[in-house]
Amino acid sequence: MEHRFFDFTAEAPFDRYRLMANSVTPRPIALVTSVSKDGTPNAAPFSFFGLLSHDPATLAIGIEPRPDGRRKDTAANILETGEFIVQISDAAMAAQMDACGAPVEPEADELSLNGMETVPGTSVAVPRIALAPVAMECKLHSTIDLGPARDIVLGTIVGFHLRADAIGEDGRIDQDVIDTIGRVGAMSYATTRDRFRT
Repeated sequence: MEHRFFDFTAEAPFDRYRLMANSVTPRPIALVTSVSKDGTPNAAPFSFFGLLSHDPATLAIGIEPRPDGRRKDTAANILETGEFIVQISDAAMAAQMDACGAPVEPEADELSLNGMETVPGTSVAVPRIALAPVAMECKLHSTIDLGPARDIVLGTIVGFHLRADAIGEDGRIDQDVIDTIGRVGAMSYATTRDRFRT
């Protein structure tokens, strides 16, 4: 089968993004809550996200800056406070999750703007989204400097919330109940309902 080669050392950043974001799919979405040092809560979705290790429990989030080059609130908050929570969105909260990605200024509270009820974190001083089927409380482990285009945040998972109705009698997570979604090409999302085994 013939392939077309793209030289990433010569491609423009947006063209690299378009190729990567439309090919590595579906991507899990980290709906991250954080708090500024003055106490303003923030919520934002990121699909450049993944689990790296279970021992120690570690995840990574890639956070690009605002179009004007300023650091996004999520990155600024995590660097200032060292704490955050990663929620995994289900299909029922997809619209609210997506709306949290709208560009607003740091003083805006996306959780209140989008009608998302929260409860306090257990191990971190960050609000947790009550309806999220999964939430991972994190402490900042480190950051990786890739230049001005992106903050890479590594977090140590110190607490894990799983909605009680998603735990089956065998103790396993019921994928039908958590009904998670992922990001695919352009502005599209996909559910994880169509599963198969090999």
